[in-house]
Amino acid sequence: MKISTNWLAEYVNLPETPAQIAERETVTGIEVDEIIQPSAGLKKLVVGKIMQVKSHPDADHLHVCQVDVGQEQLTQIVCGAPNVQVGQLVIVALPGARIAHNEKIKKGKFRGVESLGMLCALQEIGFDEAVVPDEYKDGIYVFPEDSQAKIGEPVFEYLGMDDTILDFDITPNRADTLGMRGTAWEVAAMYDEKPHFDQPQVHEIDETANDLLTVKVADESLAPTYRVRIVKNVQVQASPLWLQRRLWNNGIKPINNVVDITNYVMLEYGQPLHAYDYDRLNSKQLIVRLAQAGEQITALNGNNYELDSQDIVIADEQRPLGLAGIMGGNESKIASSTTTVVLESGVFDSIRIRKTAQRHNLRTDASTRFEKGVDLAATAKALDKAASLLETLGSATVLNNQIVGSQAPLDPIVVQVSPKHINHVLGTDIATSEIKAIMERLGFAASGNDEQMTVTVPLRRWDISIEADIIEEVVRIYGFDKLPSTLPVGPQTVGGYNQHQQFLRRARSLMRSLGYDEAISYALTTQEKATAFSDIHQCVTKVDWPMTHDHEYLRLNLISGLLDDILYNVARKQTNLALFEQGRVFPKNDEQAVRPHEVEFIAGAVTGNIEDQNWQNSARSVDFFAVKGDVDQLLQGLNKKAQISYQATDSIAQLHPGQTALILMNEHVVGFIGTVHPGYAKKLGLPETVVFQLNLDEIEALPDKNNIYIPAAKFPAVTRDIAILVPQTVTHAALEAAIAQAGGKYLTNIKLFDIYAGKNIKSGYKSVAYDLTFQNREATLTDQLVNQHFERVKQVLQEQFGAEIR
Repeated sequence: MKISTNWLAEYVNLPETPAQIAERETVTGIEVDEIIQPSAGLKKLVVGKIMQVKSHPDADHLHVCQVDVGQEQLTQIVCGAPNVQVGQLVIVALPGARIAHNEKIKKGKFRGVESLGMLCALQEIGFDEAVVPDEYKDGIYVFPEDSQAKIGEPVFEYLGMDDTILDFDITPNRADTLGMRGTAWEVAAMYDEKPHFDQPQVHEIDETANDLLTVKVADESLAPTYRVRIVKNVQVQASPLWLQRRLWNNGIKPINNVVDITNYVMLEYGQPLHAYDYDRLNSKQLIVRLAQAGEQITALNGNNYELDSQDIVIADEQRPLGLAGIMGGNESKIASSTTTVVLESGVFDSIRIRKTAQRHNLRTDASTRFEKGVDLAATAKALDKAASLLETLGSATVLNNQIVGSQAPLDPIVVQVSPKHINHVLGTDIATSEIKAIMERLGFAASGNDEQMTVTVPLRRWDISIEADIIEEVVRIYGFDKLPSTLPVGPQTVGGYNQHQQFLRRARSLMRSLGYDEAISYALTTQEKATAFSDIHQCVTKVDWPMTHDHEYLRLNLISGLLDDILYNVARKQTNLALFEQGRVFPKNDEQAVRPHEVEFIAGAVTGNIEDQNWQNSARSVDFFAVKGDVDQLLQGLNKKAQISYQATDSIAQLHPGQTALILMNEHVVGFIGTVHPGYAKKLGLPETVVFQLNLDEIEALPDKNNIYIPAAKFPAVTRDIAILVPQTVTHAALEAAIAQAGGKYLTNIKLFDIYAGKNIKSGYKSVAYDLTFQNREATLTDQLVNQHFERVKQVLQEQFGAEIR
């Protein structure tokens, strides 16, 4: 919200500079993001009057102008604007002037004709393109007759550029400051001043508005308050310069006096208004209702919108006229031919307004205010103010009565507070009389004693409802800097991590020790990413009010976020990556469930080289088995008493069917590992990547190992190598289990050191070689005993797998 200090000074005495006001306002709870000086950096811009215009002798599109800038002689300026005419009062940049973007104006020649300055458009002196009136978009600005601009004087005062603008960052609970009157109350309270407001004076004629129009609110929950006024004999024309200045400095483009008045009143009261051309209504009834599915409307911005059955619309008996609280329709807009105007002021369902604005991607100043809330007591006053201004600026006559479609109760909020409790919470000793005075400075009514105080809150402060809100108001105005510094009271406790937190921290620490970098991604994502790499039987949770379309669904996996991180880094030439994330996923087993479960997962993604090229070895790219080794080390490091195994699977569509396995602990699935499917990787633009994901909650539930210290063996170990030929379908896990069972109690280690299939190996078979270690911790093993166990291993492999000993 941009606050003009010149406008603010009309309501309240400002004892300090704008910078000091901004600092004080920020301290009391409303942050001022920026202090804007519209004239900063500009100089030597004066009012000039065009006395003569001739065509340039060598250029059809240029004009040679003689301009009176208050000097003894006329100043010759060459200008290419199409709207240059004799008698106009214009903005003149003299030689040496500084205009927008710090551009300096110098004397020069255009096609041989000398030019001693520049006639300026508003954009050229720093105005935003969005606020420039349409008639001056492509030409120089011309002061209107009511401007009282004096030749030779600086232009800043006439254009409102002598103002200082405070850009307030309004939080949702302080929507009362989205109007100048609400801001005036806030500033007045800071300085113990009293704001003063003029009450609108409306001169109604005998003709009654109800005779021309009826208003119907189909459901008062849609519009708790809805009122209209009718004014006749309106002369639609440009607004006076003072009104245009107010709009400019608040970032609003002047349109015409009727539209500008509705915007001006919105800025003053914080109450959005809308104006309809009465003669363009197809019936003499305004209806507030929900849209019918399939209805369409062309809005004032020229865009066509297909309406949803949850959109609130203002309609006549045949068609929608506007999206309530957001934007009016093109077919009932105010035009130069308009003579009778219907002014609308209401309060609409804030939740529906927000959803409609989001659904149609149509955010406006009006929708912002209705979403956050407006003052119920201001609807009628704002309507009267608009009617009063139309009398003055549009020569209008106001019909008798406001037509009331609905009216919410105007009962103020009453809060019971205890001054003693206020002081206890704040650690202060503020007198009850001072608390009452602070309430009165804010415009609240307060009565009572030290034990109990009754505070009556005006309707403009709908954010106040409980005692804590009153305490906040007291400390804001009293001053945070005045609060005494005190030491904490009560026993001190030493913090620590519980068992679950320690387990998660251990998992993260293990991943870092394996060389992985930790990533943190959004828990909200798209539906496609949320459901990828996950169980098809799990239901995804959609957020009702997402901030963006890319953050609508709670994730069911961590891998999608890691792949996004890899894509981001690869696009920036970081190609060797090992990332992990530990976080929660949110599955639902039932679509009807109100809330999803929260489950702790850990996931990793590796791409590029896991070993760089050096003088001795070539580079080694990531592969399934390298990442499987990391998973083994992670699971072993988590110290759980469980048998780890892997089972091939093709059930995960985003993973390569021949390079994917489920991860099991005690024959229970706790996760998976696999290479991203080439088709899915190509769709994402992803290089070859291996990923894994584990359910930490299920792993944590397993019993811990009882680690027992075993001293180093005193007796030597004996090794035997065995190479066997087995069918391709036989897995290493099956062979390893058989060897372990047959090898007896002295077999201490089984190491796979070679797998080969190809030349000299018959089709459908592979050669597998193991290194077996035997050791007795209590005595030296004899070759006879080792050979006995070794022969037993050979026999079992031949019997179970049909192995051929090589």
